[in-house]
Amino acid sequence: MRTLLLAVAFLLSFHAAAWDRGNVERFATLPDDAANPEGIAVDKHGNVYVGTFAVTAAPGTPGRLFVFDRNGRQAHEFQLAGSSNLLLGVDFNPRTDDLLVIDFGNARVLRVDPRNGGTEIFATVPPPPAGTSNGLNALAFDRAGNVYISDSFQGVVWRTGPGGGLATAWVAHPLLTTTGFPPFGANGMGFNRGENALFVANTGDDRVIRVPVTGGVAGTPEVFTQAVNGADGLIVDEHDNIWVTANQSDEIVVIDPTGKAIAKLGDFDGLKHGAPDGLLFPASLARHGDWIYVSNLALDLRLFGLPQSVDSQWAAGVTRHTISRLRARIPKTD
Repeated sequence: MRTLLLAVAFLLSFHAAAWDRGNVERFATLPDDAANPEGIAVDKHGNVYVGTFAVTAAPGTPGRLFVFDRNGRQAHEFQLAGSSNLLLGVDFNPRTDDLLVIDFGNARVLRVDPRNGGTEIFATVPPPPAGTSNGLNALAFDRAGNVYISDSFQGVVWRTGPGGGLATAWVAHPLLTTTGFPPFGANGMGFNRGENALFVANTGDDRVIRVPVTGGVAGTPEVFTQAVNGADGLIVDEHDNIWVTANQSDEIVVIDPTGKAIAKLGDFDGLKHGAPDGLLFPASLARHGDWIYVSNLALDLRLFGLPQSVDSQWAAGVTRHTISRLRARIPKTD
């Protein structure tokens, strides 16, 4: 009897210490012929914009941007003229309301008309050194409306003004590159409230990097925290907590301003009728009101000739690609 009571006490204490992962809902489903949603943003009316990183699309296929209303119903599909099929960061500049989309395949940023999908080139970056390439990935903004663009391959954060143009290197550092897996360095980014630090996810190194900022000038990057498995999309909330998608462990990790994990949200519960149940290779996230919206990239990295990951076979089995959402709530931990 005493052994049984001790076992029950152990199980109860273990349960009390476990993460409350919340409830992940399917918010929207892409059309049958659309795959690999990546960049995601929400406008002031609650409409959700999602671009696709369509690695299996035919060469010359333009990138696709989908718009869903607040109830998850598809409102528009825009094919972005002149773009590649590989779209990454999608975001609204909070100062100018410009909808910006990174065209990864052409190493530039597009300004997109949210009414009709019309495009124009917003920003470009200098050509990379011989034998290398640019890997423009995610966007961030300061209060003045300046635009920051992470470059996963060059280990650079580029900056341009609110009106765009040729971006210049704001900070470059080895901590923003990677030799790890997946092979993307600097990725999602966000400023804290005081704008004295920019936090940058390094996907391949499983780290969050802190770039100190003084008067708008970047200091020397430093490791803020690590062991976020495939740190990808990143946002910073009003309390300076950092929300990071961990694309190799199918979860969102919430980190407080000291670098401590205070929540782990979401999980992968298999496929249902070809669609992810929960999170599968979560890439980007955006907040609107009480909701966090997450793109399930569901990317089989073997398509790039990379080694198999634990989710590769699951991703290969996806036939319907989805956007998830969950409450923007940090559960209490004991």
